[in-house]
Amino acid sequence: MIKFVPQLINLFATLILMLSFAMISQRRIVSLINLFTLQGAALVAASILLGYATHQPDLYVSAGLTLLLKVVLIPWLLHRVIRRLNVRWDVETLINIPTTMLVGIALVIFAFSLALPISRLSSSMAGGSLGIALACVLLSFMMMITRSKAVPQVIGFLSMENGLIFAATTVTNGMPMIVEFGIALDVLVGVLILGVFMFQIREKFDSLDIHNLEALKED
Repeated sequence: MIKFVPQLINLFATLILMLSFAMISQRRIVSLINLFTLQGAALVAASILLGYATHQPDLYVSAGLTLLLKVVLIPWLLHRVIRRLNVRWDVETLINIPTTMLVGIALVIFAFSLALPISRLSSSMAGGSLGIALACVLLSFMMMITRSKAVPQVIGFLSMENGLIFAATTVTNGMPMIVEFGIALDVLVGVLILGVFMFQIREKFDSLDIHNLEALKED
């Protein structure tokens, strides 16, 4: 079973990358949240497999935190926010979808080229997945800067954090537990703050388009 773990981890890594591509091309917020949930589930599965292969219980705790936050709690909070704000509309993008996909492909090629020499130095059985993790980070960052609505930008930030955790998990066989709990707390607090921020934007402008913030001027 253990000899198949690297292949299975690479399979889940590929799934995470495909979900990142699906997210940058998705126009509906509800579907965007569902894709983010699936990405979190794939990250959980990869962490459990790596924990089983390396016999590190910390990775099981990391998988549990990811399951609780990224698969259950945060998607539930996001669904609740969009129901209360009534923002199930199609997501507006600053550039069209075909151009976005082409830029995404270029970012993936760049990420693999950048990660290749680093992956060779890693002793982890899944060190070759660093390119995929870096590509997910870059795709998530692109999603943040090409969306004009606040909710997709929050999801892009959370997806970027998924890529960073996946990179740390696969390349170094996990992070220290205190770091895991610190990141989990930061992400949860960040989502709560961003939720309040979105409610304030909606109350002020009756819209979640962040371009409305440009209208704010000092009295």
